[in-house]
Amino acid sequence: MNILVVGGGGREHAIIMKLAESSKVDKLYCTPGNGGISKYAECFTVKATDIEGVVETAKKISADMVVVAPDDPLVMGMVDALNEAGFPAFGPDKAAAIIEGSKVFSKNLMLKYNIPTAGYQVFDNSSEAISFIKKENKFPTVIKADGLALGKGVIIAQNLKEAEDAVNSIMEDKIFGNSGLNVVVEEFLTGPEVSVLCFTDGKTIKPMVSSMDHKRINDNDQGPNTGGMGTVAPNPYYTENVAEQCMNEIFIPTIEAMATENRKFKGCLYFGLMLTPDGPKVIEYNCRFGDPETQVVLPLLKTDLVDIFDAVINENLSELNIEWKNESAACIVIASGGYPIKYDTGIVIDGLNEKGQLDDYIVYHAGTKYEDGCFKTSGGRVLGVTATAAELKNALDKAYSAVKQINFDKMHYRNDIGQRALAYKA
Repeated sequence: MNILVVGGGGREHAIIMKLAESSKVDKLYCTPGNGGISKYAECFTVKATDIEGVVETAKKISADMVVVAPDDPLVMGMVDALNEAGFPAFGPDKAAAIIEGSKVFSKNLMLKYNIPTAGYQVFDNSSEAISFIKKENKFPTVIKADGLALGKGVIIAQNLKEAEDAVNSIMEDKIFGNSGLNVVVEEFLTGPEVSVLCFTDGKTIKPMVSSMDHKRINDNDQGPNTGGMGTVAPNPYYTENVAEQCMNEIFIPTIEAMATENRKFKGCLYFGLMLTPDGPKVIEYNCRFGDPETQVVLPLLKTDLVDIFDAVINENLSELNIEWKNESAACIVIASGGYPIKYDTGIVIDGLNEKGQLDDYIVYHAGTKYEDGCFKTSGGRVLGVTATAAELKNALDKAYSAVKQINFDKMHYRNDIGQRALAYKA
């Protein structure tokens, strides 16, 4: 098969390296890709959001399957366009991708179908939102932009001033553009967070190994939120009992709700969960693989990823037995100094071999380019260094020892990834 993957980050590199293991793959292509991906797939310069360009690229290479990985093109309807052009595509269509594309839609869906989530109100007017927050007078409180905002559209306000600033910056200053025309004001939930990615063909849902993300830039969860500074899998807080509860009260009801709404979801559905004292609740849905969760989940997958994508597209997932390694995985994200606010690019990365890898580890490239015979930084999150082992502690030790073999000017990473997971007591 000729397979085209759309996107250019660490998640796409993880998908491509897993697809490369399949005997069913003849050639891998990616657009726009990055420096590390270019060593495993032929890359094009078409942007991930260029629907027409991606369809033309699929025609040019006679693609047998297209994997649309990022949120923007999914929400814009890229899968619909590919299907219309006759290409089997992995990912939800536009009608289903709204589950991530609109926080208002997803909150209303959960309310309508009794799927456990935080209490909330929706506003299209900033002064009404602020009046409500003043009246409730409960802090912290969570303010979310309705639409996509590069994973940064959620602000946790610790007091009234922070809440007012958040509402005004989203709705009046439009820091997220039209994504902030509506906001969701939500109660703040407490408890361990869990990410669960699931394969689904719209009828059957099969969860992957659970994971734990680390969003803040600095150790001890200090500093601004990022796209994710590291992950571990499995998440020890996600016990068999919790998994069963989530399947019955959240996963199956969500798939059934989407089907009832005439929005059958096919692809990877991501559940961001909070294990509250009142049971598991949904913080957010994503309509695609998480980043950097994918970087710890896919290395633990034993089943051929091509077979899974095929089963999802053809709606026969119930017939496929998906197997996982009984191991742990850890991913440490190496970022550019100054990320997520302001950082330099074009800095030479030392320590990687000609394929952009390290022996005995997996290095997923997120923000890199390959030019002048070397890898250089091209983004805020640069690399995700992943290791697997029988025990989580060993996987973390291996990942950190690999990180120390890599070097570039002003590189930054957290030193405490996985510590919460190691501290878990059953």
